[in-house]
Amino acid sequence: MARNMRQGTLVPNEGAGRIDIRFSPEEYYGGLHCGETMEVLIDGKWIPTRIEMDDDWYLVGIPYRDLIGLIVRI
Repeated sequence: MARNMRQGTLVPNEGAGRIDIRFSPEEYYGGLHCGETMEVLIDGKWIPTRIEMDDDWYLVGIPYRDLIGLIVRI
């Protein structure tokens, strides 16, 4: 893992209407905003991407529409 990057899981932040990253049971990123960059773990490889919103949240270049549960590092 790259230096100073933190790994977590994408989770919903219902109150803010955003996707968040959960690093531990009590530690969260604070809600992702359009254009934020990260890497997502797909088939054992880290893929660079960014989060965007159309009708729903999506990761640019990543075919998954359900982001909840994906492992990311930021």
